[in-house]
This record gives sequence, C-alpha cells and structure tokens, in this order.
Amino acid sequence: MKYLEKIQSLLPLGYIYLIILGLLKETILFYPLGINILKYSSITDILISPISDMISNPILILMVLSVVLLFFLIQVLFVKYSHTNLVQKILKSYRMNPDLDKRELRKAMIPAFVILAGFELLALFVGLGIGQGEKIKQRLETQTLKHNYILTNGSGEKSPVYLIDINSIYYFYVKKDEKQIKIAPVSSIGHLEVIKRN
Repeated sequence: MKYLEKIQSLLPLGYIYLIILGLLKETILFYPLGINILKYSSITDILISPISDMISNPILILMVLSVVLLFFLIQVLFVKYSHTNLVQKILKSYRMNPDLDKRELRKAMIPAFVILAGFELLALFVGLGIGQGEKIKQRLETQTLKHNYILTNGSGEKSPVYLIDINSIYYFYVKKDEKQIKIAPVSSIGHLEVIKRN
C-alpha cells in the first residue's frame, strides 16, 4: 500500500518531466526553421509530443526500452556482485552503502537509476529534435524534401506537400517547389492523402 502511495506521489513529477521533454524536443526541432512552436501549441500538444513520437517510431520505442532494460540489468548486476571491490567503489562514489543486504541495496539504487534513465531519455529527445530540425532545414534549402502528402484545402485545391508536423491547432508543411513553411489552421484543411512510394 505504501508502495502505491509513493508511485502516486511521483506521478506529478512524471507529468512535469513529460512536459519538459516535449518542450525541449519541439522547441529544438522548430528553432532552425525559424518557428517559435510555443506560440502555436497547447499544453496538451507539448505533453503528448514525446508519447506520440515514441508510438509513431518503432526504433524510438526500442531505444527507450533498451535504455530502461540496460539500467535495470546494471542494477541487477550491481546487487548480485555488491561484494566485489569494483562494485563497492562505484557504490561508494554514489554515496551508497554497499554493506546493505541485497533487498535494501536494490531499494537504495532505484532513485539513482531513475535519474540516470531520465537523463538518458532527455539526451535522446534533445538529439532527436536537433537531428530532425537540421535535416529538414538542409533539405528545405536544397529543395530535396520528398513530399509525403497531397493536401486539399477548404476550397478544394490539391497540392503535394511535405508535412513537417501537425498539432491540435495547426498544420506545418512545405508545398512542392517552395522553400517557405506554411502554417495553416486545422479548420482550413479539407483532408490529407498519403503519397504512396513504390
């Protein structure tokens, strides 16, 4: 029961962490494109951003799971070999008592590994934002973006576009043979059609 209460007390910190991840990733992604994404986003968009990135990208899901499993495996190995000199030195450097019994040592190590996993995820999302933003900017300048949708606006006009992103309020896209990023309210777009690649 105490364990559940502890998890519930940490949930608000988890939400704050998700917001920070979303803010950093979205801001860093759109910064090279000259867009202040915070002016065009709701708090829900920012909160959902890291989750939607993970769900839409299987490689990212695997990377996140790998990070969590890696830290879990390290924790298991540290507990199992806590009697060795190397592990004792590492634990002492993190101000942990290596003489605790295995169950207590496991409990003592959880906060340190949660913080390390959090930093790893932060680095992953910041790197993702930098990489995507610079890649889109470079392809925009050289006009090598592969258009991935046919966009139909409210008046029925169809255009091939490269869709950068969508949130609950706006579409961010580039029309074929243009370098200018368009920001259109969701209400002004009729529908999108995926361009199938052979």
